[in-house]
Amino acid sequence: MYEYINTAEPVGSVTLTQKYNLGVSSATIRNEMAELEAGGYLVQPHTSSGRVPSDAGYRTYVDDLMSPEALRSEDQQRIRDEFRAASRDLDEVIEQTTRLLGQLSRSLAFVVAPARSTQTFRHIQLIWLAERTGLAVVVTSLGTPTQSVFELSVDATADDLTQLSNALNKMLGGRALASIARKDIDAIVAGVGLPSELGTAVMAAFTEAADPSDLLIAAAGAQNLLDQPEFHDLRKLRSILRIVEEQKRLYELVADSMGTNGTQVRIGHELGSDEIAECSLVTVPYRSGEGAVGLLAILGPRRMPYGRLMAIAGSTADSLGAHLHDVELR
Repeated sequence: MYEYINTAEPVGSVTLTQKYNLGVSSATIRNEMAELEAGGYLVQPHTSSGRVPSDAGYRTYVDDLMSPEALRSEDQQRIRDEFRAASRDLDEVIEQTTRLLGQLSRSLAFVVAPARSTQTFRHIQLIWLAERTGLAVVVTSLGTPTQSVFELSVDATADDLTQLSNALNKMLGGRALASIARKDIDAIVAGVGLPSELGTAVMAAFTEAADPSDLLIAAAGAQNLLDQPEFHDLRKLRSILRIVEEQKRLYELVADSMGTNGTQVRIGHELGSDEIAECSLVTVPYRSGEGAVGLLAILGPRRMPYGRLMAIAGSTADSLGAHLHDVELR
């Protein structure tokens, strides 16, 4: 496995005998490799070539044989330095993290930002625009704003909207956006003595702010795939890039991993698409406090150095979660 990961060339018994002190003859190694092939763990691309791992071979390696790897000190320092200087704007920090992950992994990296529905409510500002027209600005714990214009059939002054904003912020601040219900808002509107129609406008603003379909996904490092022998066939590379260009398909690729615990590895046909059957995917969720959940992912050839990439993704996820939690606390 290590030999093929390093060279991308099918491995034969002679290579193993010459490069590794295994203490057995090449004939013995050939017999062992033939048995592994019969068991579905190795594949022989051509009759005269050595063997390469199958999906089942990689799966056995990742689950049972691979030793965990510690992150290299230079990578640890790079991650610390990047997040020490990272932006406090969610969109920017997601972009920065994706670039960092692509550079460290030398693969295609992408990061899914926490859905607004998993973020907590920080504050709302109701702004008077004109007679019976206002603007609602809802801001989440990670600083993500959502704006929506509302129309009323009753009069409401600028002071009325400010009063209601203050009451909503006091009573609902820190709550998960998805947990805020109409009855909570109606009780607050009634408590400040304003028309119930304002409750409808506020609820619409919260619903839009918590829209789970409004996703932010950033990708970087597609050029790294050009360095891999598996993707010198441009048709294969184009298939992968088509998926990356479509956020919906990219999200579908990792949706099952959202909210899971720990690192997951999906290999070859486990990804569910012939277009990327030559790839493997490493995913790690990250959290900002107890609420917002996002995901880091690395997509590369099945021949990827799994231990190293899992260590990079895990450390980056921890640092990103800590950074976003710090932003939220402030």
